[in-house]
Amino acid sequence: MPVLRHSSYPGPPRYLYNGHLQTIVPNVFRKVRGLVYERERLDLPDGDFLDLDWVDRGSKRLVILTHGLEGDSYRSYMMGAAKLFAQQGWDALAWNCRSCSGEMNRAFRLYNHGEIGDIGEVIRHALRTRHYEEVALVGFSMGGNITLKYLGVHGREVPDVIRRGVAISAPTDLGSSARILDNPTNRFYKRRFLRKLTKKILQKAELHPGLLDISKLRSVRVWQDFDEAFSAPLGGYRDATDFYTQASALNFMPGIEVPVLLLNAQNDPILTPQCAPAALAEQHPHIYLETPRLGGHVSFMVARDEFSWSERRALEFVSC
Repeated sequence: MPVLRHSSYPGPPRYLYNGHLQTIVPNVFRKVRGLVYERERLDLPDGDFLDLDWVDRGSKRLVILTHGLEGDSYRSYMMGAAKLFAQQGWDALAWNCRSCSGEMNRAFRLYNHGEIGDIGEVIRHALRTRHYEEVALVGFSMGGNITLKYLGVHGREVPDVIRRGVAISAPTDLGSSARILDNPTNRFYKRRFLRKLTKKILQKAELHPGLLDISKLRSVRVWQDFDEAFSAPLGGYRDATDFYTQASALNFMPGIEVPVLLLNAQNDPILTPQCAPAALAEQHPHIYLETPRLGGHVSFMVARDEFSWSERRALEFVSC
């Protein structure tokens, strides 16, 4: 499909005058009120578990929401999307990746950008326990990459009821996204991610003695050092390079067989232009690429609106 050259995003409030403010302010200050989840624990075939948070209206339409790195179902973008879709008559399922629901998962492994088996289990469970006629997949940041990779890998084999997908601020080229985190201007994001992930690495090392060399935490200088020492072995990859290759949705997106919208802001501080593959979108019949000039990372705030523009845009796209 042609790249969408003109975005409908009206722009952020004036005081959010750069990509960093557009990213950080909503993350810190945005509150979504009036949404109540019903939690369900899904036991997995490998003995582990996922915690699923539902907004169940008894609808025939379901949106499955996937969060970003070190996010969870209670992040404002997840709750905003769940609330908006529910107001429009959809059920919403905001699922938590392993270790992200407030309780450490049992297995040695964690979640990662390229792990699509768990979203497959979530989809199968939702379709097995309820009767949906239409399902949409919406992912944010890492969750957007997971969504696109799942749809690309499975292609025509995805369940027929999955009609559309949306990826917002998705790092579809993971290697370039890892490198841009090392920019001095991105020190805040890098430190925040490393601080939260380091706590989980230490927990994993305590629960599974001898499987991780935590002394390597002291030698992490660039993000690839962390992925080489920890992300790769926890995810079953040979090394960081193999992780970036196997996890990047960009390498699997040609196989997508349902309409998808990839929505990345041009001023996103932690994404690169490689994450918005215009050449692929121009020649692919199912990929819509929209790259507003502004918006930051998983933000797209609009003045005096309860919901972000990206949440409204996702609803609009999957409702076509």
